[in-house]
Amino acid sequence: MDKVKRRIYRRGRSSVVTADDFADIGSRAAIDLALSRLVRRGTIQRIARGIYYYPETDPVLGAAKPKVEAIVRAVAGAGRMRLQPSGAYAANLLGLSEQVPMRIVYLTDSQSRRIRIGKNEIIFKRSTPRNLHAAGRLGGLVVQALRFLGKDAADSTVIWKLREAVPMHERPLVVRDSLAAPAWIRDVVKKAFGDVER
Repeated sequence: MDKVKRRIYRRGRSSVVTADDFADIGSRAAIDLALSRLVRRGTIQRIARGIYYYPETDPVLGAAKPKVEAIVRAVAGAGRMRLQPSGAYAANLLGLSEQVPMRIVYLTDSQSRRIRIGKNEIIFKRSTPRNLHAAGRLGGLVVQALRFLGKDAADSTVIWKLREAVPMHERPLVVRDSLAAPAWIRDVVKKAFGDVER
């Protein structure tokens, strides 16, 4: 338990860990037991099965909630999962929508699961290789955001916002990543960033 605790302390407040982060220390049963004891002592909090949070605390406000990005990084592990923000969350990340979703959806090539944090929910939704074509890249985010907004909403304002959100040096790769998307998405991306050679 001391080894597990020291590693958590080194990662610092607001870190999110899983049992897999301690696989080199001992058996899975021993790690699970150590983490359970740290939860009972109030050192860490259990977010969901196998996921734990070392909270940042405020003397007045108490323990802060873990950040979505920290949870997603912990679940993804060391590159074992492909993940792609999707839906309203993808549109919000790019500034194409001001809607802050209560349900944050990530497409994945791994098993589906849900993690509830207060009133919010992170959903890992198993998807097809086609939808994960540019997972983890800006191009994948653009494609998923446009898919959420829909063809009729992809007007000049959306094109302007895309230009604001995507740096000049990233634009050729975003255009290439869009080549696997539906034709209308390719057209919107082309209007925003021009064309590139295949």
